[in-house]
Amino acid sequence: MQIREASVGDRDDVIALWQAAGLTRPWNDPAADFDRAVQGSTSAILLLLGGDTLLGTAMVGEDGHRGWAYYLAVAESARGQGHGRALMAAAEAWLRARGCPKLQLMVRDGNDAAIGFYRAVGLEVQPVVTLGRFLH
Repeated sequence: MQIREASVGDRDDVIALWQAAGLTRPWNDPAADFDRAVQGSTSAILLLLGGDTLLGTAMVGEDGHRGWAYYLAVAESARGQGHGRALMAAAEAWLRARGCPKLQLMVRDGNDAAIGFYRAVGLEVQPVVTLGRFLH
């Protein structure tokens, strides 16, 4: 197994994994999300590879105050083998290397499986409310 940062050439495989994992939504363009993360100086997409096979991804970024994780996905055939844990550890290491004091992520309401996973890797539900507005 190898974890490395994605490059432009990984785009199609990454987006296909995100779609297969059910992470994409009509209001978020996964191609634009991929491009922003790969081209940004404060973000990356981490890939977990088994040889030449893409097994998982984690998008990671920092906003100057906190670190964030998005698009944690593991191929269905590779689940239950610790790959999600490995990707979250890599995301934390990426953020620590940049001096981020905190990792945060958002989980859609009702996604109890994801919340259970994140709790199992040491994250805690935070006492905050997230507010937002679409800008496009």
